[in-house]
Amino acid sequence: MSNSTVEINSLTGSNDSIYLTNAYTMFVFSIRSEVTRKYYERRLRHFFNHINFDLENSKNMEVRCNNFSTKGKNDTNWAIAQVIIFLQFQKERVHNGEITASTLRNFIKAIKLFCDSSDLNIPWKKLMKGLPRAVQAANDRAPTMEEIQKLIEYPDRRIKPIVYTMVSSGIRLGAWDYLKWKHVTPVYDHDNKTVVAAKLKVYEGDIEEYFSFVTPEAYKALKEWMEFRASYGENINDESWLMRDLWQTTNVSYGARWGLATVPKKIKNTGIKRLLERALWDQGIRNKLKDGTKRHEFKAAHGFRKFYKSRAEQVMRPINVEITMGHNIGLSDCYYRPTVKEVSDDYLKAVDLLTIHSDGVTLKKQVQQLKEDNHNNEYIIKGKLQEKDDQIKNLEDNVKLLKEGMDKMFILIQQNPLLANVKPEILKKL
Repeated sequence: MSNSTVEINSLTGSNDSIYLTNAYTMFVFSIRSEVTRKYYERRLRHFFNHINFDLENSKNMEVRCNNFSTKGKNDTNWAIAQVIIFLQFQKERVHNGEITASTLRNFIKAIKLFCDSSDLNIPWKKLMKGLPRAVQAANDRAPTMEEIQKLIEYPDRRIKPIVYTMVSSGIRLGAWDYLKWKHVTPVYDHDNKTVVAAKLKVYEGDIEEYFSFVTPEAYKALKEWMEFRASYGENINDESWLMRDLWQTTNVSYGARWGLATVPKKIKNTGIKRLLERALWDQGIRNKLKDGTKRHEFKAAHGFRKFYKSRAEQVMRPINVEITMGHNIGLSDCYYRPTVKEVSDDYLKAVDLLTIHSDGVTLKKQVQQLKEDNHNNEYIIKGKLQEKDDQIKNLEDNVKLLKEGMDKMFILIQQNPLLANVKPEILKKL
């Protein structure tokens, strides 16, 4: 093996080697997520097309990337000029309101990553100074409770477990690529009889692994979905993916029915996103954008994450909400290390706010709370009445003692020789 190659057998399980001079290979290697890679490649292709670079190989990104890298290393000024031409064009689009500054920044991320992985010396710090600032937070909102309730009426068995899980845990769309049945653990009440929540292990085995929770409603939907799959012959175990493809259950032979069900295919996060978008359109929740509007009011999947955060923070400690969303809590991460039990107890405060359709559990809790409140009110009222009775009795006792004292004093005065001739009326005044 030459010095210009790097063995990655331990990473890929193959005997292939990566050539450091292969710009495309290094570009792909530097991206962890398959979804991100597709986004970045699309934006990079847009960049090449705009500068009319290597159009004869427009369908072969690897060749275009390698050719750009080779030419850029031979003529750095040319590479810088091409980047500036593209950025200036996109900058004008921002000023004209065609795209946002955030969209421009997304283009830059893809181009910068490619140039950095290709060792192209582009002065990004200088170039970034001339670009418009991006808004730090999007102005899209979270879906309302009514919109979510309408969404889960979509006739696909997977929609309830997907939506219930996302709104009650705040997981990202990409988490579905990792989630298996073993990652869902029910949490019981103090009597170990009723499920009050379920712990969710997210991104197991990844550096970003963390834990969150889902409501009893979400756990029930997931459990029923797994049981439905098992009823058609799928071997459900700890390694079963939470989401899989559908299979034909009617108008097929017995063998075909069981054969399709027993060969599950995991749905990637892109498939789940398409399912959610299709449901939003079919349920009439998402409509055609009006003229001049570029974004829908809420995002198909990320809106559920906003729903979780906005609802949970009403009753939970904000730092615990961040933990259950997999956010970096900064310096606090070095010192604040709550136990799973502490976070789950805090999460239970938000269960009612994160429950989409009450199945009677919430109502029972409300009835029980009312009974306890009534009992407490009765106890308080009885206590106040008893306190009043005690005060009246004490007052009567004091009046009685005062009267007895006055009578004794009157007798003593009458028995005193010096006051014997004093009229009774005067003594009474005394």
